[in-house]
Amino acid sequence: MVFFFRKDKNVPTSLLAERSEILSLFKRCDVNHDGKLSKEEVKAGFQMLQSRFPGFRTQRAFKLADKDGDGFIDEAELQELVDYVLDCYEGKITSKLMK
Repeated sequence: MVFFFRKDKNVPTSLLAERSEILSLFKRCDVNHDGKLSKEEVKAGFQMLQSRFPGFRTQRAFKLADKDGDGFIDEAELQELVDYVLDCYEGKITSKLMK
């Protein structure tokens, strides 16, 4: 399931909160503050989400989100990464971050 948000649709508050948490988590993973995420930084994000397979999740995330194929997920591609994470952890983001 991929989420596409348009201004004219009502989006549940809980889903918006999860999107915001995921976005914040991956922005914190940008340790060199260059505005784009490397594979190591994305993998660190999946480790923070307590993924059982952070390497696999990272590879899948890049396949889906790295549209220009430059090996980084930039600000324009970040929403695709967030959509992928929501698909993987449907409704469980808050509980994973609290552990």
